[in-house]
Amino acid sequence: MRKTIHLNVNGDPYELSVASNQTLLDVLRDELSLTGTKKGCDSGVCGACTVIMDDEPVLSCLTLAIRCDQRNITTIEGLAQGGKLHKVQESAMKHNAVQCGYCTPGWILSAKALLDKNPHPKREDVQRAIAGNLCRCTGYKRIEEAILDAADSNHD
Repeated sequence: MRKTIHLNVNGDPYELSVASNQTLLDVLRDELSLTGTKKGCDSGVCGACTVIMDDEPVLSCLTLAIRCDQRNITTIEGLAQGGKLHKVQESAMKHNAVQCGYCTPGWILSAKALLDKNPHPKREDVQRAIAGNLCRCTGYKRIEEAILDAADSNHD
């Protein structure tokens, strides 16, 4: 069974015909060619597929596309504005908080969602926000520092 849904992804409207068992992750990657959202574990435990839906981080591998009708989705491709990286992206580079980069889109979107709600988080808030984003390369110290530094840039 297929159903037509309407999505707003990174500010652009889309009308798509999706299968009832198709995930948001597969729609983003296969239908919209937004491959910044990574397919990691495909079972909701690694966080590589994290996107923001209506201001909340969600695991797109566990989210059925059919349930996303009329929703606003932000992927990693939607963060840079006017050729300028988002402050979390800039801070990730500044703190060398990326290594292989596979987990990076997921934790950056989790961080963005946190900072949108809490512009001045404590380290514990950051740790809670990225708890579902697994990193095997960089470790979490640099990631946490990058997020806290991006939060500090809110003072500017």
